[in-house]
Amino acid sequence: MMKPDRVVLVGGTGFVGSAIANRLSEAGVSVLIPTRRRSRAGHVMLLPTAEVVEADVHDPATLERLFAGADAVVNLVGVLHSKSGTPYGPDFARAHVSLPEKVVAAARKAGVKSLIHVSALGADANGPSEYQRSKAAGEAVIRAAGTDLAWTILRPSVIFGRDDSFLNLFAKLARLFPALPLAGANARFQPVYVEDVAEVVWNCLNKPEAAGQTYDIAGPGVYTLRQLVEYVSSLVGKKRPIFALSEGLAMLQARLMEFAPTPLMSRDNVRSMQSDNVTSNAPLPFGLVPTALESVAPAYIANRTLRGRYYPLRCHAHRNQG
Repeated sequence: MMKPDRVVLVGGTGFVGSAIANRLSEAGVSVLIPTRRRSRAGHVMLLPTAEVVEADVHDPATLERLFAGADAVVNLVGVLHSKSGTPYGPDFARAHVSLPEKVVAAARKAGVKSLIHVSALGADANGPSEYQRSKAAGEAVIRAAGTDLAWTILRPSVIFGRDDSFLNLFAKLARLFPALPLAGANARFQPVYVEDVAEVVWNCLNKPEAAGQTYDIAGPGVYTLRQLVEYVSSLVGKKRPIFALSEGLAMLQARLMEFAPTPLMSRDNVRSMQSDNVTSNAPLPFGLVPTALESVAPAYIANRTLRGRYYPLRCHAHRNQG
């Protein structure tokens, strides 16, 4: 597989998509990023090789038009919340199953050579949460594409970086509240740096051996949720007592949070944390070296404190240019 000239990022305006767009632009690749609202994509419109267009990616004809002339497509669309259903709710079905079906069909019609589908490390057809089951169903759709489309599935653990909604959330909560009642306190994660995810995508686009493969993507360390929250709290200078909630109380807390316009937690999220979000494989494929959370997080979590000035963001320092 040669270096791609043109790549379409479906879901490219988000946290992870922005990092991938930046990596591709850095390599001189033309990047097309469809979005529902162009006004919300200013951060990627500034990239020299990026083009942002307003489009409905759930419309098959629109997808086919977007994919015309593209060498590769990267599908990043994912949602964390959905109305409930069996085996998963309608919002999960639309984003994680129906959209991949449309992406595969449009890629074939447009003659796209390569498709990278970003799933999740916890994807499991028999998983305890609707999120996990829908992610597994989306992976099955990609695998069913066969060999006429060079597909690769990536399964990241929770992703951290300057604009993440994971560590930053707990930093905000630590600043606001004197104590933190925590659901899933003992759930284990293997957080991966967003720049490492972008580097894996770049390698997948350039390495023929990535075709037909499923890769876990994780960081070098495994932490419980309690350990992560304690660490973030210390970075912001707000060490807080953490109270691990029983499953019953965790579900009650999540049920109440579901009434918020933008829920911080749902009962399905709590169910997801019943399974450890870690890999038994190498953290990153292609011999890439994962970035330690401790080498990056202080720069953006502690940036409101004096300590934060002494941790410059280490970006791409570990990169294996291969």
